[in-house]
Amino acid sequence: MTNLVERPEPRVGARTPRTPGPVEPTPGALSPLRPLPHDAAELTAGWLHDWQQVTLSATLPHVLDRVERGEARSNLARLVGESDAPLTGMHFTDTDVYKAVEAVAWASTRLPADHPLLGRTQALVDLVGRVQQDDGYVNSRVQGDPEVERWSDPQWGHELYSAGHLLQAAVAAARTGSLPGTLEIARALADLVVTLFGPDGTGRPGYVEGHPEVETALVELYRLTGNRPYLDTAAHQLQARGHGWLGEDRFGSAYFQDAVPVREATEATGHAVRQLYLLTGAVDVAVETGDTGLLAAAVRIWEDLDATKTYVTGAHGSRHRDESIGDAYELPPDRAYAESCAAIATFHLTWRLLLATGEARYADAMEHVLHNALAASTSASGTEFFYSNPLHLRTGHGGEHEDAPTQRLAWFTCACCPPNIARLLASVHDYLLTSSSEGLQLQHHATCSVDTQVKGAPVHLEVESEQPWGGATRVVVTAQDGTGSDEAWELALRLPVGARRWTLTVDGVGTEVAASDGYVRLHRSWAGRHDVHLQVDVDVRQLVPHPRVDAVRGCVALVRGPVVYALEQADLPEGAVLEDARLRRVLGPVRGPGGGSAGTAPVLLEVELSLQRPREAALYSSTPRAHDDEAHVVRLIPYHRWANRSAGAMRVWLPLADTDPS
Repeated sequence: MTNLVERPEPRVGARTPRTPGPVEPTPGALSPLRPLPHDAAELTAGWLHDWQQVTLSATLPHVLDRVERGEARSNLARLVGESDAPLTGMHFTDTDVYKAVEAVAWASTRLPADHPLLGRTQALVDLVGRVQQDDGYVNSRVQGDPEVERWSDPQWGHELYSAGHLLQAAVAAARTGSLPGTLEIARALADLVVTLFGPDGTGRPGYVEGHPEVETALVELYRLTGNRPYLDTAAHQLQARGHGWLGEDRFGSAYFQDAVPVREATEATGHAVRQLYLLTGAVDVAVETGDTGLLAAAVRIWEDLDATKTYVTGAHGSRHRDESIGDAYELPPDRAYAESCAAIATFHLTWRLLLATGEARYADAMEHVLHNALAASTSASGTEFFYSNPLHLRTGHGGEHEDAPTQRLAWFTCACCPPNIARLLASVHDYLLTSSSEGLQLQHHATCSVDTQVKGAPVHLEVESEQPWGGATRVVVTAQDGTGSDEAWELALRLPVGARRWTLTVDGVGTEVAASDGYVRLHRSWAGRHDVHLQVDVDVRQLVPHPRVDAVRGCVALVRGPVVYALEQADLPEGAVLEDARLRRVLGPVRGPGGGSAGTAPVLLEVELSLQRPREAALYSSTPRAHDDEAHVVRLIPYHRWANRSAGAMRVWLPLADTDPS
C-alpha cells in the first residue's frame, strides 16, 4: 500500500491530548472501552476527512447563517427587545441554537482563536444568557407566549428536550475551553430541572416529557461536573417513564415510549428518534450506576430494532404519519421515513453500547449507518439536506413539499437535522478509536494521526486506510523508548463490515492471526516503530431480504464493504423508466470520478440490467404480463451520493430479471 499522506516523523510524547470528547464515562464506570480525548485523533485524508472538512467550511457557516437569520434567534431576541419579529416556528427552535453552539464548540479546537464563527456563536450564547430568568429557566416558546405556562404541555412542549441540548452544548464548550458562559447558563437550568423533576422534585409528580433527550445530557453534565444530582435526576426520569403518565394523545402512549417501563420493554416502538435517545440515556445511566439490568434492557430493545426494524441502509423509522419505527419487518423502501436525526441517534446509541460492552457488532452498526443513512443526509456541497431518506424514489414523484422532496433542501420548517448533522461531523474523529486496559482498538478505518498513551507511555499512530472504497489499512505505531515503553499491549483492528478474508503483515512479515470477536488482535511490545498492514478483500454482496419484508420480496440490494448501492435515473438510457429495470448480473466494481484528497474517488458498481417494458397498460391482469426486454450496462452509485446531480428516480432494492422473458 502506498502512502496516502506524507507527514514528518512524529515526535512521540510532544503532544498530550487532554480534552474529553462528547462521551466520557467516569473512572470506575461500567465501561470496558473508553474514548480517546477529543484532541487525540485528527483526520488527515480520505472520505471521512473530506466530509468533516466540508462540514467545517460549508455546513457550519450555513447552519449558523440560518440560525441567525431565522426564528431560532429571533424568538430569543424578541424577549430582550432585540427583535420585533413574531414568535414563530416549532416549539423547540431553541435547540437549533444549542446544536449550532455545540457544533462550533467541538470545531473550536480546529479553528483559529479569531475565527468569525466563534465570535458569532459567542453572541448567541450571550443572548441566551440575557433571556434566561433568575431561577435558571430559559425557553423562548414559553417565555414568549403569555398563554403558555411552564411545563404545561409534557407531550409536545419539548421543554426538557430543549434543556438537554443546551446541556450538551455546555459540555462541549466547557471541555474545549470555548464559548465562555455556556456552562453557567446550562447549570442554572439543570439545577432547576433537578429541583423540579429529580428524585425529590417539587414539580408535578411523575413528570416526564414526550421527547426523551435530557437523560443523556444530564449524565454527561454529571460526568463533567461530578454533581451527583444530575445523574440521579436522569435515572429518576428513566424510572418514571413507561407508566402511561403522558396519556394516549393522538398516537398512543407507546409513541412516547410511555406504555411500558424501560426495564420491562421487549421491543422498540414509537417515534424513532425518541426511542433511540431514550435508549442512549438508559445506557449512560446504566454505565454510571453499574446497573447491569438496565443495560441488559437497552441491549434487548436494540436487538429487536436491529433484527426486525432496520433498513438495509442502517436507517430507522418506516412511517411518515408519526415518524415511528413501525411493526417488525415493516420496511417499505418508497415510504421509508428514515429520518436523518434517527441515523444520528443510532450512531450515538451504538457508540455507547460499544463502550459499555466492547462488542464489535455495535461498531459494525455505527459504520453501517455512517456510510449510508447518515451520509445520504447531506449534499456534496454540505449545504443541502434530507430530513427523510427513502430507499426508493418513484418515477414521477411530485417532490415539491419538504416532507418528501426529490432533492435535498437548504433548510426545513422543522430544522432539527442540519445542526444535528453539523454537531456530529464536527466531532466525528472522536469515534475512531477506543482504549482499554489491554491497549488500543481501531474501531473505524480512516486515515488519521493519533497521539495517546498506553500503559502510561506515549504512543503515536499514523493510520492510512482506503476504506470505504478499498480494503487496505496501514497502521504505523511509534512508541517512545524508555522506562515502561517495552511493556506488551494489544493493538486490535476491527474487521470492517463485509470482511470475509484478510491478510496481515507486521514489519513486512506475514502474520497468522485468527479473528477474535470481530477484531484482529496483536499483543506484543510496540517500543520503537512498527508497521502493520491489514488487507481485507472487499467483495460485492447481494443481500436478500427476510421473506417477511413483503415490500422488497424478490429483490436484492448490492453492498460492497459497508457501502450500499443504488440505481439512479441519471444513469439509465433516455426515456427509460426506473421501475422497469431488473438486475441481470453484477459485472464488478469500477473507480468513479471524484476530487478531494487521496483515496476519496468513489467506487461504482457496473451491472447489466434488463429493461422489461410492459406491452399493455392495464393496471391488473389475469394472465402473465408480456414485456419487451432490453439489456443495458449501467453503473450503480453509492446510495449516499444520490440526488447530487439532478432530481430523479432512485432505488436501492432491485428486482431480479425474469429468467425467461416473454
